[in-house]
Amino acid sequence: MTALITGASRGIGRAIALEFAKSGYNVAINYANSEVSAKDTAKECGEFGVLAFAYKADVSDFDACKEMVAKVEQDLGPVEVLVNNAGINIDNLLIRMSQEQFDKVYFANLKSVYNMSRQVVPGMMKRRRGRIINISSVAGLYGNVGQTNYAATKAGIVGFTKSLAKEVGARGITVNAIAPGFIETDMTDRLSDNIKEIARSKITLGRFGKAEDIAKAAMFLASDGASYITGHTLEVSGGISL
Repeated sequence: MTALITGASRGIGRAIALEFAKSGYNVAINYANSEVSAKDTAKECGEFGVLAFAYKADVSDFDACKEMVAKVEQDLGPVEVLVNNAGINIDNLLIRMSQEQFDKVYFANLKSVYNMSRQVVPGMMKRRRGRIINISSVAGLYGNVGQTNYAATKAGIVGFTKSLAKEVGARGITVNAIAPGFIETDMTDRLSDNIKEIARSKITLGRFGKAEDIAKAAMFLASDGASYITGHTLEVSGGISL
């Protein structure tokens, strides 16, 4: 079994890669810039007795995705699980947001989901099995000030997930999304103490989540236990919406 995780050198992607390796999957770890971190993640995954390699590719580029998937399947076999995790944020109020800021986030967060899914779906349809898991965000469900670009892409992922699920369900493929809330990552580490405190006050469980919480959710959606779940967006936010 092979799982390909985009943006897997650090944070949530790294935790997902480790969780799949722990469960016996060969793991393809995609990265854009953090080669050292990606290779370290691959090494850690390999300690679970599986094959794990790092693959550099800009997932906002369709041809780069095509080349990467071909290499992954040559090295590790057919991709049975795709986790579209790669993404960026460039926050700004709309009145100050440049076209470049909007476009960069769109291509990295949403176009990448199309690029990668387009590569693996034909093979999954032939084999009549497969799992696609897209990482969205609570920002895509509820919006967030200064994140019109980011929230739009994450909301787009929810619509993409539902639509693709309807297209491929008859071929035994499930397509689901996860919407993380505030998770302890490099991104949240950059927030001021004041903003962190305000965020915690809105979370029912009163704390930020961990990358492992998202990884375990992804592993569940890839498991046989989730074989009758598709087109669903699983919110993992500690109850931020309550």
